[in-house]
Amino acid sequence: QVQLVESGGGLVQPGGSLRLSCAGSGRTFSNDVMAWFRQAPGKEREFVAALGRIGDSTYYAESVKGRFTISRVNAKNTLYLQMISLKPEDTAVYYCASRASYLSPHRYDYLYWGQGTQVTVSA
Repeated sequence: QVQLVESGGGLVQPGGSLRLSCAGSGRTFSNDVMAWFRQAPGKEREFVAALGRIGDSTYYAESVKGRFTISRVNAKNTLYLQMISLKPEDTAVYYCASRASYLSPHRYDYLYWGQGTQVTVSA
């Protein structure tokens, strides 16, 4: 059974930092493009960042460029999202996802999804 499990979310003050993790099992995710998406209450799920199979290519949403860094450790089947300078508008449930083909910012291109981890940025 293929599973992606996110962790690391929580409550943080504006300007703070968090690191999210996504642990994969049941599949060799080193063969996949991996990505992070997020969904705020009442809004559509939106793209955050994507990373190529060996970590050599990245793609970020404009809203997070310079603040978020996506990375992976294939030996651990784990994806990360380091977030700094967090803003209240970053508040959302964050999801990791994977697909077998090229980098894409479109959620419908991704086949496997985790259940999400809540990130709340508030004073």
